[in-house]
Amino acid sequence: MNRHAQTVVLLLTGGALLHAGSTDLYLRYVKAGLQPLLIGAGVVLIAAAVATLWYERRATRSGQGNGAPAPEPNQTPTPEPNQAPAPDRTADSDRTADSDHAPDSDRHAHHEPRVAWLLVLPLLALVLVAPPAAGSYTAMRTGSALQEQPWGYSKLPADGPLKLSVADYAGRAVYDKGRALAGRQIKVAGFLALDGHGAPYLVRMALNCCAADAQPVKIALTGELPPVLQPDSWIEVTGTYTPKRTKDPVNGTAVPYLSVASTRPVKAPQDPYDEAWNG
Repeated sequence: MNRHAQTVVLLLTGGALLHAGSTDLYLRYVKAGLQPLLIGAGVVLIAAAVATLWYERRATRSGQGNGAPAPEPNQTPTPEPNQAPAPDRTADSDRTADSDHAPDSDRHAHHEPRVAWLLVLPLLALVLVAPPAAGSYTAMRTGSALQEQPWGYSKLPADGPLKLSVADYAGRAVYDKGRALAGRQIKVAGFLALDGHGAPYLVRMALNCCAADAQPVKIALTGELPPVLQPDSWIEVTGTYTPKRTKDPVNGTAVPYLSVASTRPVKAPQDPYDEAWNG
């Protein structure tokens, strides 16, 4: 892959980052707060590609403008009187020059490995294929992220139903003993996941940085559940706090229960990930 091809790959990489950062596609890879950095990286890569191409063209034009004049054709000197003509070494020198430069010419005739063009495939995948967000399969094979007690909780409204995130309800139920939740109607949205015994959980995946480090926060469900539970379907659960708990079979973290009164299907959110649980 020559310098111009490297510039093209650099330009495509920057363009792919800009495309992902300017659409919702980036939310499948990193958390929302990293969008400005992603767009900035794309701009820097495109600028580097344009600058590299400009310097290459400038160097090429400069080399053509300052070229050395063509050498004069070889002339055989006229021998002086009573002097033997000099031996003709042109053929020998030509053969020597050919033998000296043959390895270099052969070496320069070889091309760089074409396998380097495979670097373009991840870029095409980034632009053309949007990977699905981590779902129930990952959630039930990864330990819950609810592992450290937070310093405190924000104040909840005094009346009306409480609309909480999965992480907020789980943290208050486990570490605050449900003191602010008891006797209140609670609404929580997430996707369904089933363990190996068919027990249902309401889950949201939490991110520290990117999708590679996503961890689930889980709420075990009990009460009035739909007769058919479809993993990875998004639902909003309305119910009440219960002190019942279980343990995550993967890492032993406490998982609270929610007593379900009703459920309704909801559309998957634009950002399928929550911010990381950072107790």
